[in-house]
Amino acid sequence: MNISVTANGKAYRFTLLDNPTAKDFYASLPLKLTLKDYANTEKIAMLEQKLTKAQAPKGTSAKRGDITYYAPWGNLALFYRDYGYADGLIPLGTLSNETSQEMSKAMSEEFIELLSGNDLDVVFDKQP
Repeated sequence: MNISVTANGKAYRFTLLDNPTAKDFYASLPLKLTLKDYANTEKIAMLEQKLTKAQAPKGTSAKRGDITYYAPWGNLALFYRDYGYADGLIPLGTLSNETSQEMSKAMSEEFIELLSGNDLDVVFDKQP
């Protein structure tokens, strides 16, 4: 499952994992959210409805470029820095390596740079 995250007029592609939580998130799209900084590591946004935790791991760690769901709070989290293990953190997907490796790396870095700045208005949407 592929999604786009549009920020500042530019779309960035993410690939979601094949798990029930990611499928539940995908079914809720499109979503317009404001991502706010948390712990100088990630941008978070509260979701209107909680996502399923069916078959979810007890927790996971996150890497730069990952999109996750933090079940205890019911928020989406996009990481711009690596983060260690956290109970309740469910992996949803990651920035895609879609076209040439060089272009993909440049776009990934550009998006990470946006995440590490101020609050960010984004639109999550389904991609074919």
